[in-house]
Amino acid sequence: MSHSELVAVEDPDYESLPDASVTMQMVAGACAGITEHTFMYPIDAIKTRMQVFSSNPQAIYSSMGGALKRISTTEGVMSLYRGVTSVMVGAGPAHALYFSTYEQCKKVFGANGEGHHPIASAAAGACATVASDGLMNPFDVVKQRMQVHGSTYRSMIDCFRTVVRTEGVGALYISYPTTLTMTIPFQSIHFASYEYFRKTLNPSGQYAPWTHITAGGLAGALAAAATTPLDVAKTLLQTRGTSTDPVIRNARGMTDAIAIIWKRQGISGFFRGIQPRIFSHMPATAICWTTYEFLKHLMQVQSYLVTKRASVSAAKSATSSPLSSSTTTPPTR
Repeated sequence: MSHSELVAVEDPDYESLPDASVTMQMVAGACAGITEHTFMYPIDAIKTRMQVFSSNPQAIYSSMGGALKRISTTEGVMSLYRGVTSVMVGAGPAHALYFSTYEQCKKVFGANGEGHHPIASAAAGACATVASDGLMNPFDVVKQRMQVHGSTYRSMIDCFRTVVRTEGVGALYISYPTTLTMTIPFQSIHFASYEYFRKTLNPSGQYAPWTHITAGGLAGALAAAATTPLDVAKTLLQTRGTSTDPVIRNARGMTDAIAIIWKRQGISGFFRGIQPRIFSHMPATAICWTTYEFLKHLMQVQSYLVTKRASVSAAKSATSSPLSSSTTTPPTR
């Protein structure tokens, strides 16, 4: 193989790379989801603690810094990772479905064309979250049950069994309608904002990690701030089984949750935990998009190189075969 041929194979042009297959999207999405949720888990745990309504003075936190200090000194730093197994198990398949659904819907809705397509991107994001949340919701319930102050669950399995035995399977999906009410606008804002920032910062569309970091972080912060009130209602429903308050324990859906929050704390109650929510989502979405785009790009390059090398090798073999190879020498007697 000549030097020019070798360079062409080893340094492919970005535009010549094949489209990412559904398998590539699912693998990259699963890795991105696990990385994001694991890395940002302690801040997510603080957010949950701050959103939960509790009568225990030890479980009432006025600030993110105060919560971190008190939890670390009274319960130990590792208590911030209680329940992390649940999101590690659930985030892989859920994010594989999430990103592959988004990519396919984006193609169908025409969001891949030149220019900005916020409505198409938002619609694709909404479809992605409906599919993935159905898979992730039970794991999210278990995660938050284990995150709250005074949680006695020994493991993810113990929490699953206890919830199903004492409250029924429906408890794992009690917050699903509220979750969708929150995540559909969240992901619509998130994806539309991400695509806008990505295309604005990098009009050429070349692979540029800094673009995904910046666009992902900005989109995550914007979507998190806008949907905090719904997240507070979701947290109340998902943790109601751990509450000693009979009103909260008997909350049956989003309407009840909103009424409880409004009656007890007014408008400010809907923004409990907004600081850690933004601080967790901003780096989380940056990490998630950067990981996803990097792995997808890496697999696209590898696929291109394998195909190109095979093509060059086949062409070289065909041109180097001697013309005399078709003649045979008669056998001797």
